[in-house]
Amino acid sequence: MEAFTNWVSSVSDFVWGPPLIVLILACGIWLTIRTGLLQVFHLGKALRYMFQDEEDGDGEVTSFGALCTALSATIGTGNIVGVASAIAAGGPGALLWMEVAAFFGMATKYAEGLLAIKYREVDQEGHVLGGPFYYIEKGMGKNWKWLGKLFALFGLLAGALGIGTITQINGITSAAETFFDPQQAHVAFTIGSGDEAVNITWTTIIIGLVVTVGAALVIIGGLQRIAKVSEIIVPFMAVLYVACGIIIMITNVTEIPNALYQIFYGAFNPQAVAGGIVGVTIQTAIRQGVARGIFSNEAGLGSAPIAAAAARTKEPVRQGLVTMTGTFIDTIVVCTMTGLSIVISGAWDPALGLEGSQITVYAFQNALPFPAQVSSFLLMICLVFFAFTTILGWDYYGERCLEYLSNRNRLAVRCYRWFYILAVFVGPYLTVSVVWGIADVFNALMAFPNIIALLALSGVVARETKDYFRRFPKGE
Repeated sequence: MEAFTNWVSSVSDFVWGPPLIVLILACGIWLTIRTGLLQVFHLGKALRYMFQDEEDGDGEVTSFGALCTALSATIGTGNIVGVASAIAAGGPGALLWMEVAAFFGMATKYAEGLLAIKYREVDQEGHVLGGPFYYIEKGMGKNWKWLGKLFALFGLLAGALGIGTITQINGITSAAETFFDPQQAHVAFTIGSGDEAVNITWTTIIIGLVVTVGAALVIIGGLQRIAKVSEIIVPFMAVLYVACGIIIMITNVTEIPNALYQIFYGAFNPQAVAGGIVGVTIQTAIRQGVARGIFSNEAGLGSAPIAAAAARTKEPVRQGLVTMTGTFIDTIVVCTMTGLSIVISGAWDPALGLEGSQITVYAFQNALPFPAQVSSFLLMICLVFFAFTTILGWDYYGERCLEYLSNRNRLAVRCYRWFYILAVFVGPYLTVSVVWGIADVFNALMAFPNIIALLALSGVVARETKDYFRRFPKGE
């Protein structure tokens, strides 16, 4: 297992090296320029559009339903575990780089949503299929269809073996075990031997089974059921989590200036803030911030436009604006709350020996003005539901990728659903480092073809944007 873990880590470090980080940031910066700082000047309009549905648009779900489906896949363990892992490895400065990536990522998300609507396909039954594979094929031309196929393959694998299943269920069971059985007093069996031995508790088994069954009941119902469940769970849990973050800010207001100093200074001199810990460099802070930020908000991965394509709308720009709000809510709001809580409490300090969700649990226990058990319970509930909805959202993404690859073969999609559920079932029994490493690799592989398409079609994005805002004042 150790050899496999090291191999996964090496592959992850390679694919998430400087070339991909520069490519993703450069794409976001370029799209920001081409759209005239749209994420600044039109954010208010985008937030209003979230709740204003078009009456005569084509699609399967409302714009809000499509956004909630995308957010269900976006707001998950990345917001709680991913932020903690980034700060633990790259220091507090990693949070600033996460925010920088998110700011430019909003322009990237906008372009993805716009192109998803412009190039989507709607069959005679009203079934919608769209996303990077179609804007690659139809926007860049038939000669690039192979790149669309490649994206769909990577998206399929990411959903089934990475970001959609293993990372989410692992985060859920880890949080539950931390709350219900932190001392691992009730071990059911052990995987491995010696230093590599991993104890599996009854809490992990029971919670894993409950989540697997719950996910199966929703997944079998398809997009409509996923969207309905997401529209209920996502807003409620986001408000609860943000409320906890606000309480932490208010009750620890005197610690905020120092936390901000650690974040900004640590972004450019991380070793000084981290006390000279070996390995904490600017490159580490940037890599961790950008990689975990993209894992969290998925800007550039090409996942969100798959959900955006199903929205009932006739205006690509309008849906692009709604899609853009996903990155704002996910990273600028939710991840910032997590990061500040971790820095204020000092939970990221490697001397504490914490990892993953344990870091955020420690932060909530020590920063919230509630008994430790209450704080832990609130965080556990948020993580469980965030991760649960992510499982649902990524099943939808994987299904749509498979539809494209198999020419809409319904039998293949049904078989995929059961394989996906099986991946959720086995997820709790893999180690955290392997889980995140696998997810990072698949994320990177998805990003490459999607970023190429966004750069190639940036002219289309710019023209559509200019045309829409020319017509908008006239009410056309």
